[in-house]
Amino acid sequence: MLATQLHPGSIPIALVGEDRFDAWRTTQSATLQNWASANAFRGERGKVLLVPDAQNKVAQVLVGLGKGVGDADVSLWHSSGLCDRLPEGNYHLATGLPRAAAQQFALGWLYGQYRFDRYRRAQSPRECKLHVPDASVDEAVRLNSACTLARDLINTPANDLTPVRLAEAAIALAQRYGATYRHDRGDALLAQGFPTVHAVGRASANEPQVVDFTWGEPGRPRVTLVGKGVCFDSGGLDIKPPASMLLMKKDMGGAACVLGLAQAIMDAKLPIRLRVIIPAVENAVAGNAFRPGDVLATRKGLTVEVGNTDAEGRLILCDALALADEEEPELLIDMATLTGAARVALGPELPALFTNDDALANDLTRFAKEAVDHLWQLPLWSGYDDELASKVADLNNVSPSGFSGAIIGGLFLKRFVSKAKQWAHIDLYGWNAKDRPGRPVGAEAQCVRALYAYLRHRYAA
Repeated sequence: MLATQLHPGSIPIALVGEDRFDAWRTTQSATLQNWASANAFRGERGKVLLVPDAQNKVAQVLVGLGKGVGDADVSLWHSSGLCDRLPEGNYHLATGLPRAAAQQFALGWLYGQYRFDRYRRAQSPRECKLHVPDASVDEAVRLNSACTLARDLINTPANDLTPVRLAEAAIALAQRYGATYRHDRGDALLAQGFPTVHAVGRASANEPQVVDFTWGEPGRPRVTLVGKGVCFDSGGLDIKPPASMLLMKKDMGGAACVLGLAQAIMDAKLPIRLRVIIPAVENAVAGNAFRPGDVLATRKGLTVEVGNTDAEGRLILCDALALADEEEPELLIDMATLTGAARVALGPELPALFTNDDALANDLTRFAKEAVDHLWQLPLWSGYDDELASKVADLNNVSPSGFSGAIIGGLFLKRFVSKAKQWAHIDLYGWNAKDRPGRPVGAEAQCVRALYAYLRHRYAA
């Protein structure tokens, strides 16, 4: 928890950089110097030292920042997981930080206390409270709550997070903030102009869904978010090997992150006209599954030859993007766990950003860096556009070459956006592949903080 005021008897937390340790040490008492030496503490990254008083109670906490980290460089990852390493009690940050760094530290304190314990006996929450001067508790709680929503959705297994449950989560969010919504499902998707969403999802016992909600005053700038909601991806008839299916409950990570971002936007009452579109399906195998070689109609009127049923995310997104584009929004962003190729290129921690708008790309990557929620731009290289050619349809959903898969995915989606003033596609992973303090193996709410920071600056600064 975060405290809005300094609690009497609160224990100070001091941040110590490794390359500034010697200078810091000379300003401390001989007792503290000796204690640091006895415990081999020199401000190394992630090292925590509890300093006792005469009664052997914790009087102070030293947290190492490592090398090359100034006060302005302190981020949420310096405090994430810190609560787990401290006794229960009240703490305050004694090191003065710039406002942005203080906000990061406060957010990290909350972020690192995330637990997904739905399926096992919950542990009693630890009573650790922190006061961070110059940090907004409301803002930290808002962002942490948004990221928690995304993480919970991604972590929930597919037997519980079916397409209808994902749709219900989107509707519940819309209702909480007074948004208006439309919900189409099953065969009704054909009549409502979502033929590819229906084609991908029709083989599952859990029928495909589309939720479309709008929030904010009509005259405000139109910002539309689209999230890929594949609740489980078997690969379809081009079925995945067992090892590749193990994490496919997270294939709705784009939708989860969109919903988390939407919650933060609405909770902060950003002055925009927000629209959120979530196509939710399972890519299953059955007698009525769509097949390699099928030609699918799309909302935009283009026909798509199915070169691979495991490239289903772009198929459900193309209908959703076409719908979003009809309104000519000022800004259109889609988020998706779209390609393994993006992970091969950038790894699990760097979502790939695609846009032909250089100014938008520069702004998004700048705010992503400031939010410590990074993006990395890859090109929508037009030279590869002919890789999507088909002899029987307007385009294929995959390239026959096998090269540049993340770019090909972006180029495919680009065919369905023509009216939006600005568009960006984000190919993310949505998962922590290794354990780190405050970041256990499991769901990661990528790009929520980055996009919120950008939108807040653009529309509410």
